[in-house]
Amino acid sequence: MTDLLPESTLRLGLPSGSLQSATIDLFGRAGYHVSIQDRSVFPRIDDDKLSAVLFRAQEISRYVTDGIIDCGLTGHDWVVENGNENDVVEVCELTYSRASSNPVRWVLAVPEESPVRKPEDLGGKIIATELVNTARRYFKSKGVNVTVEFSWGTTEIKARLLDGIIESTETGSSLRANNLRIVDTLLTSTTRFIANKEAWGTPWKREKLENMAMLLRGAIEARAKVGLKMNVPESRLTEVIAFLPAEKSPTVSRLADSAWVAVEVILEERQERELIPALKRAGATGIITYPLNKVIP
Repeated sequence: MTDLLPESTLRLGLPSGSLQSATIDLFGRAGYHVSIQDRSVFPRIDDDKLSAVLFRAQEISRYVTDGIIDCGLTGHDWVVENGNENDVVEVCELTYSRASSNPVRWVLAVPEESPVRKPEDLGGKIIATELVNTARRYFKSKGVNVTVEFSWGTTEIKARLLDGIIESTETGSSLRANNLRIVDTLLTSTTRFIANKEAWGTPWKREKLENMAMLLRGAIEARAKVGLKMNVPESRLTEVIAFLPAEKSPTVSRLADSAWVAVEVILEERQERELIPALKRAGATGIITYPLNKVIP
């Protein structure tokens, strides 16, 4: 694999499967155009210092540890499952996922009708999960002897065929749809940008990693924000600014007409619908809102 990726570039592992689309979108908003041809595992990226390859998220921390790739995006859950927490450098946390911005939770779940109320009630029982190593460590820490079997998918169905499951959830909707009840949460996970220790120790690679992290985090920061611009009579500037979120410091610029100023601010998208009518009534005109690609603190 290393022969296919030029040594003069930073070798980046991107997650295939459920995270793939969200990851490509995130890179696009961060300023990197990534394209994937049908059946190719080598995405094209418009940066001659980056070589990308698609792996399953479950594999990426192992390949980063082994130096097959320099860096990659994967869930914290798979770093823990593979036992690689001390083997890689965590460049940054990226709070995005396949369906929402919620962290993924790995939960112990049983059918609603099950008599199980706590993990200890599962002694001698069989549990199905993809997160086998983490599950075994969890039950061992509680002194509960269970059989943990690897699940190849459709894990929710197995809760009634076996005795329980450990499954990932963002919203809980799939568990509710299958009439399953959460007994405990084993692990909460978000996506992490991780790097090989040797790559992190190489100055040009570290600078590249830090630059990428800044842009990716900026894209996430911008996701729920909008820019707001308006013209305001100077005589009503204090009144208008009073409506803006207290933690924001707006940019105020003089216009050609000395009686007017332009005001610009970044705010949470959910605040927009409440603010605009109030700003209009306070004398603001020419109000414009626009989406943001990146917000760099």
